[in-house]
Amino acid sequence: MTSTIKVNNIQNQCGANIINENSNTITIGASGDTIALASGASQTGFGRTGTVDWQTGDIKTATFTAVNGQGFFANTGGGVFNMNLPAGSAGAIVSVQDYNNTFDANSLTVVPNGSEKINGNGGTLSLSVEGQGVTFIYIDGTVGWRSVQDNTFAQQAQSRIVATGGCVTTTGDFKMHKFTGPGTFCVSSGGGAVAVVDYFVVAGGGSGGGGDSHGGGGGGGGFRLNNTLGCVPAPTMSPKTVTASCSAIPVSPGAIPVTVGAGGAATPPSNPVPNTNRGSSSIFSTITSTGGGGGNPDGMQGGPGASACNASRGGSGGGGGGPPSGPVTQGLGSLGNTPPVSPPQGSPGGNGNYSAPNYGSGGGGGADGSGSGGGSTTGGAGGVGGIVNPIFAPGCAGTPGPTPGVRYFSGGGGGSTFNGGSPGTGGSGGGGPGATYPTQGTNGTANTGGGAGGGSYAGGTAGGGGAGGSGYVLIRYKFQ
Repeated sequence: MTSTIKVNNIQNQCGANIINENSNTITIGASGDTIALASGASQTGFGRTGTVDWQTGDIKTATFTAVNGQGFFANTGGGVFNMNLPAGSAGAIVSVQDYNNTFDANSLTVVPNGSEKINGNGGTLSLSVEGQGVTFIYIDGTVGWRSVQDNTFAQQAQSRIVATGGCVTTTGDFKMHKFTGPGTFCVSSGGGAVAVVDYFVVAGGGSGGGGDSHGGGGGGGGFRLNNTLGCVPAPTMSPKTVTASCSAIPVSPGAIPVTVGAGGAATPPSNPVPNTNRGSSSIFSTITSTGGGGGNPDGMQGGPGASACNASRGGSGGGGGGPPSGPVTQGLGSLGNTPPVSPPQGSPGGNGNYSAPNYGSGGGGGADGSGSGGGSTTGGAGGVGGIVNPIFAPGCAGTPGPTPGVRYFSGGGGGSTFNGGSPGTGGSGGGGPGATYPTQGTNGTANTGGGAGGGSYAGGTAGGGGAGGSGYVLIRYKFQ
């Protein structure tokens, strides 16, 4: 039996309306009242107003399953993960928002429940826009979950960087300031979390060894690169590249000097044997890349910081010489990564060879490879330089190498030989080849930090060591 109560108003004992009908409008409760469902109860037919209950105390950092009626903040700073949608029912609603503007670096994948659809299509949906926020409402089996709102809230309270200095280029959301000589990076605005810059700092390469007979190749300049803002994947970046999120350099309004190191000066053919010349350091903010070590001048004496028979140390070490006669043992290549940093800024040079007939000298170290030791008839090859994505080398900076489509910096110089034989090749990244008697070693390429080739000299005929290549500095940041 069905009972019917016919009224237009229901009031509490104090006379305040609980339910009131006026024409076609039904009002539940009075101003200031809270309408609540009992625990375990559910409502149907009312739909939702397009809002959700945001879960501010539960920031998601790994794959999770969303709940109907709730909104979630997802932090993908530690890597990509999924948001699994709940089983769909008409009117169900779910929202998600980029927590800290990391969706562009690590996307959030939205996964439907079973065979349900998203926007009328099967499969997943990738959210990959910085600051993106999306609201999904389940309609029916034909459309599934519909994204009814898609907003971006990428702009933070801090202003983005505005700066001048060097040669400025723009790629996408990034600006690059390239310095091939000394200058100033001038920041006029920007501060806080968004005011950080990546850097690429290459020092000058070392000179090749010269002197009384033949010298080792110069070491490549120190190679230091941080890439945290752009997500450039391997193999288009050197293993020396820093990728830890804390490594980007914060900047604030003001002038930051930029030093681009010169290559080590060429060494003359002479007797007595002269010291070789290490390249000069390049500096930006807290980052210093050390100049490449000079090649050993035929194993008789080293340059600055060297002991007898050793090439000089630096970002990468110089190659050892190979004396043609006398009681001197082989010239030793020197260590790279001096002073030590992590990851290492360079590699050691190769040793010279005290074997007839041509006494090959060692190649200088490169950013990503050690210099080769000399042979009895061949000079050692310079070590390979660091691999750089073209983003960090606009305008064809650097040199080609064995990996297509990328550029190389800080290659080592080749070792020379005495009175014939085959000189060592320069390492990819601007390293100069070594010399064959009676010529001068080839200079390192300008603005690559390449080490120079060692020279070959005998009987008063010229052939000193070449000059190292100058350095390079690039600063990169998001401007929008």
